[in-house]
Parts: sequence; C-alpha cells; structure tokens
Amino acid sequence: MPDKRKDLRKKLIAFTPVYTLNPKTLLGYLEDLTTHGARVVGSTILEPGKLVTLYVEFPEDTPNVPDHSLTINARVARAHFDETRYENIGFEFMDATEEQTAILEAVILRYEFHQVV
Repeated sequence: MPDKRKDLRKKLIAFTPVYTLNPKTLLGYLEDLTTHGARVVGSTILEPGKLVTLYVEFPEDTPNVPDHSLTINARVARAHFDETRYENIGFEFMDATEEQTAILEAVILRYEFHQVV
C-alpha cells in the first residue's frame, strides 16, 4: 500500500500513553509522530473518519512541554490490526495551533530514534 503521509514519521523511544477525552479512555501508546499526525498502538478500536480529542502524556523531563501533556483535536485517518493483533490507529491532527506545533516539534527532536548511517 502506498504511503500517503506528508512527513517522514519518527518512531519514539519514550513510553507515551494516549487517551481520548470525554470520557477519558486509554487508546494505547504513541508509536510514531509528526507535526501533522500520529500512530497509536493499543487495543481500542476506532472507525476511520471519527473526530476525537486526544490527550497525550509526555515524559516529565520533556523540554518545552509545560504540563508534560498535549490536548489536540484529531481525525482517525486509518485503523487496522497488525500482525501481533494490536490496533494501529493513524491520526491526522486538526487545526493545530502554533503552540501545539512547537510542542510536537520539541518532542520529536527530543525523543526520535536516530538512524545510524
């Protein structure tokens, strides 16, 4: 399947839980992240097209993240089970503010895997 993403995804090395709000429900854990979206792996099933408010809890030592969390509106872009039977949910962030984008950039720079060339 061709990759339709606008940005190169960065796999994160930090253990980062992701919830939906209203009601607060654990979706799973952040697998990769860009300033435009994210992939979450867990056991919760969401239908593509669904609009949700995500609440992401970053590690406490994350620079430039005042509350160590981020609340952002997103649309489920895709969802499928992987080979280990976990749900993989791709989210597209909706109307991210400059502040939210700055937080995402700081997290990506701090926690991305660095490939050895």
